[in-house]
Amino acid sequence: MKIKKILNNNAVVVTDNNKEKIAIGTGISFQKKKNDIINPSKIEKLFVMKENEKFQQLLLQIPEEHFDISEEIITYAEEYLDAKLNDHIHIGLTDHLSFAIDRVRDGINLNNKLFHEIKILYKKEFEIGMWAISHIKKRINLQMNVDEAAYIALHIHTAKIQGGDMKQTLRQTAIISNMIQIIKEFLKIDIDEDELSYQRLMTHLRYAVSRISNDKFRSIDDEMLKMFISKFPIAYNCAKKVALDLSQTHAIQLPEHELGYLTLHIERLRKH
Repeated sequence: MKIKKILNNNAVVVTDNNKEKIAIGTGISFQKKKNDIINPSKIEKLFVMKENEKFQQLLLQIPEEHFDISEEIITYAEEYLDAKLNDHIHIGLTDHLSFAIDRVRDGINLNNKLFHEIKILYKKEFEIGMWAISHIKKRINLQMNVDEAAYIALHIHTAKIQGGDMKQTLRQTAIISNMIQIIKEFLKIDIDEDELSYQRLMTHLRYAVSRISNDKFRSIDDEMLKMFISKFPIAYNCAKKVALDLSQTHAIQLPEHELGYLTLHIERLRKH
């Protein structure tokens, strides 16, 4: 395996079986030059990326320290989730993180409007995000706010298999946030985000929106649906309000059976 191009101390472009690949490893290019052979034991990650050229340009533009931190977060995430992330994470997270570090150093902190939804919907990813900002503090003595943990969580989530792309994830999370706001206003209540019924509702909305987007629907017994409507009229009317907004604002049609499940979750929340 020969070096084709050195990107930094810990990343090189190599030729392997006539394929161009990215090899990552601590000190992998130390005292090396083009056409030198790489010791396989030095390689910690090896992958082929469709956006190879973009990745190479990114590594040549950002501080090596930013790349190292991003790779440490990716490694931690894969171990924490016990899953391999999509190779694009090496571009997406690294690019975001480098910009975020520079931004925070300039005294600019961004509020994440979907913070509370991300924290609940993508719990494990958010925990990784919290680890990441703690790790950044230790590595470069830079304190990021918790909103940044939510941004990192989104990058981790979308890099998971079947995690969806960033645009789709942001859209679904924004829709769920809007649905929650309608429920709060209709019921005239403040919601404790640590309350189990609230977290169940958020999880239900996440999967409901995903099912509808993929034309997969849950069924419910007609008699049970009628019982929900008659027994929980306030919750049902609230669910209908949510369905109307989904239709008018997002062109998403909520089937009657999904409406029944939503009614049940709203009633549970209302009681608490």
